[in-house]
Amino acid sequence: MPTKYTAVFSTQVQKLKEDEDLSSVVGLSPTTGADGKTYEMVCLPYEFIFGWLFTINPKNVKEEAREAVSKYRIECYKALFYYFSSQSDFLEEKQAIIDEKIIAYDQLRDSFKQAEKNLRQAKIDLYKAKDFTYEEWVESKRQQEIPFDKEGGDQ
Repeated sequence: MPTKYTAVFSTQVQKLKEDEDLSSVVGLSPTTGADGKTYEMVCLPYEFIFGWLFTINPKNVKEEAREAVSKYRIECYKALFYYFSSQSDFLEEKQAIIDEKIIAYDQLRDSFKQAEKNLRQAKIDLYKAKDFTYEEWVESKRQQEIPFDKEGGDQ
């Protein structure tokens, strides 16, 4: 005679068989019961158990288990949110860092170009100083005499 457990078990097996994703991974495994007999046990791969548990409606479990099922589902919602939102948070943060580094790079590149320009000018000035001759020095030191009349007029 079927028990309440058998009915729940049958319902869950039916749900698994009808589930588009889980039906392809559900399997049977021989298991020895407490009475020493071998029974076929419905099994899901470990990686699917947590998702399957998430589908359990708290209204369909015993009163004493409802709070635990509800808490589990809330944790699942939070975990899913964190998983999917943290990736976008990462991408936003990464883009902000990249933008900051681009600005720093552009500033350094501009500074480097100015430094190269200054270095070229310094090199030109150095060679001018090296090539500066005595005659050029004398010429630059010579003051131009401006003739003027001591009495204040032209003669």
